Amino acid sequence: MQVKDENQIYVYSQGRLLAISFIGFLEVYVSYQVPVQVVTSRLQLDKVTIEDWPELHKYYCDVESTRYTTGRPLNEGESWRIVAALIGHWEIHNYGPYTVKLKDSGTVVGVIGLWYPGDWPEPEIMWSLLPGFTGKGYGREAALAVRNMAAEYLPELHLISLIFEQNHPSKMLAEAVGARFEKRMLFRDKEAMIYRHISPRDSRKADAGENTN
Repeated sequence: MQVKDENQIYVYSQGRLLAISFIGFLEVYVSYQVPVQVVTSRLQLDKVTIEDWPELHKYYCDVESTRYTTGRPLNEGESWRIVAALIGHWEIHNYGPYTVKLKDSGTVVGVIGLWYPGDWPEPEIMWSLLPGFTGKGYGREAALAVRNMAAEYLPELHLISLIFEQNHPSKMLAEAVGARFEKRMLFRDKEAMIYRHISPRDSRKADAGENTN
């Protein structure tokens, strides 16, 4: 849809402002349902870009890191396509994963954010930390920031984390951010566990209910 305003043309698609055409040039905008940057005390979460790929490849080429995600280390071509899929997720859903960086240095520590591929049962908070950056609280800090952001901008989403049963570090992180085990299911021919995230709003309601009893 195009909306003309004197010398400007605003281009919309499904309610999203995509571009503004001025005399002589076109300025492109893409708006999303959530912020493209989230900042915490130690971290900066930025919408994934292809410029992040070389650093993210350190995760995807690592045997231990990929044991419960891709199932095996990836070569550069394969990891590039994964990062391209993370970027594309934003265009499909208007939200997606963030590249997580140390706020002070810009060092990439992982990918954490909203994730809802075609075969996923529900939208989830996903997390992947590069080797050397686990056990420092970065995963918990970023996942809580994503959960709180989603509660504000996408309150209709009831988020999960889908975790393969043997992935004990991921289960510990889910529990550390307050997610509750809900059920087991068969996913891609493997036993998986569904953890349900409790939004801050629901948590406050539950606390209020307990205080009135």
